[in-house]
Amino acid sequence: MTAPLTGTKVLIIVVSAFALIIGVNLVMAWQAISTFPGLEVANSYVASQDFDADRAAQEALGWNVTPEYANGIISLIVRDKAGLPAPIATLEVVIGRTTHVRDDQRPELAYRGGMFTAPVALKPGNWLIHVEAKAKDGTLFRQRLDFFVKG
Repeated sequence: MTAPLTGTKVLIIVVSAFALIIGVNLVMAWQAISTFPGLEVANSYVASQDFDADRAAQEALGWNVTPEYANGIISLIVRDKAGLPAPIATLEVVIGRTTHVRDDQRPELAYRGGMFTAPVALKPGNWLIHVEAKAKDGTLFRQRLDFFVKG
């Protein structure tokens, strides 16, 4: 025989179910906030003031960045409008996941044979590559590349 279903038992079941749902939602919200800063720039208003001029200068460079990854080596091939190696004065790269900053890496790139290379350990999945370079004339070039590493 089973015990009868009373009003007290129903109340306990309902309160327990809602407590579980609310608890899971709080854990998920905390995980979302703690792993993703949500910022691309510190002050979006200030960044927007020069956006059009910066974009026009960058487009005038005509650079194209192609990432490749094999055997633990990331390679960035940067070409100009004519398909030749771009005249780069400085190059900085941040490689990370699209959802959190925990796996961000700033590899030290070396220029070899028309491409920039560095040893980097990337697990399979989606990655984001932030490229920031300066042309020899001082023009700033920024690009954000979505990149997939096969497993």
